[in-house]
Amino acid sequence: MSHAVLDGKHVLAVDDEPDVLDILQEELEDYGVRLDKATSYNEGIQKLSSLTYDIVILDIMGVRGFELLQVAVARGLPVVMLTAHALSPETLKKSIELGARAYLPKDQLGQVAPFLEDVLTLNYQSAWQAVLSKLSSSFGKRFGPEWRQSEKEFWERFEKDLDLRTSAIIE
Repeated sequence: MSHAVLDGKHVLAVDDEPDVLDILQEELEDYGVRLDKATSYNEGIQKLSSLTYDIVILDIMGVRGFELLQVAVARGLPVVMLTAHALSPETLKKSIELGARAYLPKDQLGQVAPFLEDVLTLNYQSAWQAVLSKLSSSFGKRFGPEWRQSEKEFWERFEKDLDLRTSAIIE
């Protein structure tokens, strides 16, 4: 995709690790993104309550990411969940259930721009299809080849919902 998708977008990133926020800044600076950073739940909730963003990036651990996710989704903001320590099938499932638009392991920060572009340009189903397509082998290596089996019914229903034939592009 072209850099134009992210150009001028206002993004909030909330993570308790300043170095992660610095990496996000470096990864997105060439795309024309205006990045606001927060290092705590309180700072994140203040920014979410007072400003409008095109997309929000939330760490799961350290900043009460799931609580911030609920606030952002209630405001109609697309959210990408970001994690290293909480990387698990359970947190992926919970992210989906709470309305996140994507889930990105921190070791994939170098690919954050394409994930954000997908979230901003693709509908919910197509964005999740892109996430799972890009990361399914990584998830399989981390979680084991049978990682979906413990929640087999959820994953079958989710994949069926993703197969709904609607326009892939947000209009």
